[in-house]
Order: sequence, then structure tokens, then C-alpha cells
Amino acid sequence: MQTLSGQGTLAQAIAGFHPREGQTDMALAVSETIEEGGQLVVEAGTGVGKTYAYLVPVLLSGQRALISTATKALQDQLFSRDIPRLVDVLGLPIRVALLKGRSNYLCLHRMEQARHNPESEQPGAQRALAKIEVWAQSTRTGDMAELPGLDERSSLWPLVTSTRDNCLGSSCPRYKACHVNLARKEAMASDVVVINHHLFFADVAVRESGVAELLPTVRVTVFDEAHQLNEIGVNFLGQQLSTVQLLELSRDVLATGLQLARGLVDWQVLSSQLEKASRDLRLAAGMHRGAVRLRWTDALPEGVEPGEWLQAMRVLTQALEALRDGLDMVAELAPDFQRLGDRTRELVQRVAIFSDVPNPEGVRWLEVSAQLRMVESPLDIANAFIKLTQSPVAVTPEPNEQLADLPFTTPMDSDASAGQRTGEGGIGQKAWIFTSATLGDEPSLRWFTQPCGLTSARVLQVSSPFDYASQACLYVPEHFPKPGDPSHVQHVAQLVTEAVTALGGRTLVLTTTLNAMRSIGEHLQSRLDGSIHIEVLVQGQSPKRRLMERFREGASEGRAGCILVASASFWEGFDVPGEALQLVVIDKLPFPPPGDPLFEARSQRITREGGSAFADHALPEAAVTLKQGAGRLIRSESDQGILVVCDSRLSSMSYGRRLVRGLPPMRRLSDHQAFVDAVAELTKNATSSSI
Repeated sequence: MQTLSGQGTLAQAIAGFHPREGQTDMALAVSETIEEGGQLVVEAGTGVGKTYAYLVPVLLSGQRALISTATKALQDQLFSRDIPRLVDVLGLPIRVALLKGRSNYLCLHRMEQARHNPESEQPGAQRALAKIEVWAQSTRTGDMAELPGLDERSSLWPLVTSTRDNCLGSSCPRYKACHVNLARKEAMASDVVVINHHLFFADVAVRESGVAELLPTVRVTVFDEAHQLNEIGVNFLGQQLSTVQLLELSRDVLATGLQLARGLVDWQVLSSQLEKASRDLRLAAGMHRGAVRLRWTDALPEGVEPGEWLQAMRVLTQALEALRDGLDMVAELAPDFQRLGDRTRELVQRVAIFSDVPNPEGVRWLEVSAQLRMVESPLDIANAFIKLTQSPVAVTPEPNEQLADLPFTTPMDSDASAGQRTGEGGIGQKAWIFTSATLGDEPSLRWFTQPCGLTSARVLQVSSPFDYASQACLYVPEHFPKPGDPSHVQHVAQLVTEAVTALGGRTLVLTTTLNAMRSIGEHLQSRLDGSIHIEVLVQGQSPKRRLMERFREGASEGRAGCILVASASFWEGFDVPGEALQLVVIDKLPFPPPGDPLFEARSQRITREGGSAFADHALPEAAVTLKQGAGRLIRSESDQGILVVCDSRLSSMSYGRRLVRGLPPMRRLSDHQAFVDAVAELTKNATSSSI
């Protein structure tokens, strides 16, 4: 593609841009898919430049497009940096919109009610609300990300934002000024809309109800960070009931009832009954250490006391029915009560669903932590995606009464192009592009394509341009105890302590469990916190964004170098180019937890179909996660680093060779002395570069 060549528009206009063969190959494949329709799956290694590889052909195609990401960080980067830069350089008259889920926008109506909510009486809450009210006067988008000092963990966040459950829709007194409504209108009128996977599947769920759509109908859909699609999708395509939903309903009923119908119904009693029933249900699930998922293959979750559980579910139903009756008495007074009544009836139905036996076509489990969540979902998104990807571009339905009354739903403009309307060949055939740095551990990328129903998609693998053999090395300490040994964690912590003492920080430790993360973090803090040269950061002790920012700063401007000990979300999407990160330590191979109900149900299906649950499911899952973690190390052509996997199975077990093949082609360190020498070389290079 000429635009991405050495003499192309981007090379001439963007400082530091240089052509990459893999980027061009991917861009050509994307362009062909847009022109011909169909599905394209691209695994693009780190450094390929996949963002421009799909953006350039999408923008030049002139087709209306959705671009979906897994994270808000990439969503904001695309909308605020990458797309505007390309639109400007290419001189394209393209209108672009950013659309997030409803709970990311300020709800004016709920903000006006927030001071009447008991939560607003917490220390500092009134001052924070005043800050939000001042900001509300100036914001154009209402995007809560624009408001500094308030994140999603704040107890005020749900008071000033809406959800699908509590949104009043067109009955809301602030409907015309609603930020969500205006954002969706902007999206419907735009050529390119940047969304996230959660919003995409919310739209799928709403469309399947047959009454509405949240997103515009387009010819081209691109999924970046596509490896997360299946896990995000199954959560939206099933049923859920949580104590969080129940407690939020109780809180909203109390605040609204006391404000708009004080004395007409005993709101305190109804609210407290529901709150007590919700907490008793959580207690009926039993005491567990940390967050656990309980199997639920019969009428009851495994491990609960039957009498207590059934009684708790009956009392919950009674509390919801009493609340419904109270709301019906005042339903005509305000749309708020009508919506609260709808929410209550929906929850009564969900309690009935989870009081019955599970759907044999899916999987059900009980998630127990401080709160409780019941989930019933399909095993994958294949059926939903087969319907989506094989259907032609549809004509958007005309508005109707049902559509107008659905919360914050805006019908698409009716003047779609003829090609979009016909859905016949060429321009009428939808194009679906799926891309990520990690989509499997073998050429067919079956780990990704099969659960997504994309078995007939065109598959392309584009290798990273990085010279891993000279930039990075892999060390597997074979003298370590087995991962299940209680002393394994201490050996990992000791290796890290020795390495970072030489490196002065610059280390990311990725663990497969929260317990290991805490143990390693405590060990390192007890031994290194007195050092003026090293700062130990542990996930959960500060907000994620603050940890990431501090780690990227590294040993700059007199500050100490950093070690970050983390789990879960830090295995991917954490980008630290340069010398701030030169050592990645993984405590053990990231196999899925064997007791997880979703993992077990998928394994059982594979076994029934004649496959191997380990070779066809557990091993590919581990390979993808391991590749994601390893990908944190080398992020640019000049990076240097060491990957340590503290699990001897990578060397001793036959499947270890398959896992190693899935990693970037790093040179292998033979023993501990070779590792010590490699650390010393990194230290020497870093010292010389700083002189």
C-alpha cells in the first residue's frame, strides 16, 4: 500500500514513521476484505504497527465503520491521537465519534437527585458533589474521564451516572440535554465510531430483544485487542443477578421515595427488607477465602447449605414483590417510580430463573466475594457471531413506539446508501476484521476462531519486526522447586531480590494468583523498602493508573527505580518501552484454574466431541496468556531485556516445547550464571547510556 511505503504520505508527514513489511501486508489484507467483504483474522506481532495497518485502509475506503477495542485507554488513544493524526495527514473529510457505555457519562437527572441519597452524607461527599456540579456546567461531552480526582471506584460514581437498569429513557426530564443521548446521536451521524467490546455486546443483546439498537449499522467493523472478545461476550449474552444490583435498587428506591413520595409508602421498611434479604443471600453462600466460583450444575450451587440457600431465595423474592407492590401504588407520580417498578419486576424474573435448574446448553456458576453474582452464560460466542458475520447489511428499522421508549436509544438515520440497503455482493457485504498481538499458538489460530464462530475466516499471521535474538533472552531456573511447593514463592522472590539489586529496579513480576502476588510483594518490600534506589510497587496498594505512571517514570529525576508486582490485568495492555523495564519475571505457567466452572464446562464439551481438554483447551489458554505476559518486555527496536519463567515444566515437560514455540524467538540462557551475566550486561549498558 503506497500510503504506508517509504515514499508515501505518512513517511513524509509523520516524524519517525518508517515502513514495515508486515504492516503493509496486513494493510493490503484489510483493504481486500473491506472491498470484497467477509472475515479477516490477523495476529500482528508487537511492533508491526497494526493500528495504522487497519486504520489507513478503513479511512481511505470511504465506508462507514465501527472500531472496537477492549480497553478505554486504547479507545481514547484512537479517538484523541491516532485517527485525528491520520485524518489530518490524509486530508479526509471524515466525521469521527467516540462512544462509551452509559455508565461513563454524567447523568444530569441523577446528579440533581444525588444530594438526597444517603450515600452523599459520607465525609467529603458534599464537596465532591459540588465539584461535579461545577464541572457539569462546562463539559460538552459529559465523559466522566474528563473529571480529575474521581474514578469508578468512588461511591459517588453510581450516584451521578446511569445504568441500563435505572435510566429513564425518553421519560427523563433531562432527556434532551442527556450526554448519553447526544453522544449516540453524534455516533449515528459519524463516518467512524470508536467503541469498546462491552458496548458492542450490549448492542448485540439489545438487538436480539428485537426492539432497538445502540450502534449505527455499518459495512466495516474492526476489533482490536480481539483476543478478549469471547470472554467479554459470554458475560453479555447470558443472564446475571448480583447483590450489587439488589443493593443499588434498594438505595435508589429509598432516595427517590423519600424525595418524591415521602409518607405515601414506608420506603424505609421496603428498602431495608430488600437490603437484608440481599445480605442474607450472600451469607447463605458460605464463607470463602478471596473470590471463588462455585459450580452450579443442578438446582443449587455446590457447597451451599440447601435449606439456608432456598430460604434466602424465597425471602428475596418476597422482598422484591413487596417493593414492586409499593412502587405500583405511586407509579403515576413520576417516571422514576415507573422505571424502578420495571427494574424490580426484571429482578423478580431473574430470581425465578436462578431458582430453576440451569440451561443445559450453557453453564451456570455462583461467584462469591464480598458480594454475590449468579451467572448463566453460553460456553462461547460462536452462535451469536455466526449470525452477525453471515448476515448482509440490514436496512435500519423506522422508529416505533417501543424503540422510542427504550432508554437512550436513537434510531439510525434512514438515508443509508443504496449499497448499505441492498446487502447484495460487493459493497453490500459486511467486512469484519479481528486483530491482536496474540490470537493462538498455532497457524490456524483455532484458539480464537473456533469459539468466535470464525472457522471460515481468512487467517494471517504477521511477525514482529523486532530482532528478539539480539534484544532479549529467556531464562528458566531449573533448580527451583515445583510450582506447587510452598517454598516456590520464596525462591521467586529471592531471585527477583538478587536481580533488582543489580538492576536498580526496572523489573515487572507477573503472578498467576493474588496470593502469590501478595507474598512476593511482601517479601520484596520487607527487604528492599529501606533502599533509596529501589521502590517496590504492588498491585492493589494504589490505583492501577498511578502504578503504571510511577513505573514508567523509573529512576528519573532523582527518583528510585521500580519493581512492580502484579497479576491479572497487568499481563496485557501495559506498555513500557525503554530502560524503565528490562526484566520480566513470571512466577509459573498460567494454566487456567482447574476448578473454574466455565473452564470445566468447556473442557467437558471438548472431551465429548472427541478432543483433549488439556491439549485443545488448557494448553492453548496457557500459551496465549504466557505470550501476553512475555510481550511486556520488548516494546521497541532499541529495547533490551530478560524474560524469566520460574517454572521448570517449560523445560522438563514435552508440552513445554509447544509453549516456548509460542514465545518470541529469544536466545536461551543455559544456567543461573548465564542469567547473572546477562543482568550485569543490562546494568552495564544502562549505566553507559546514562553517561
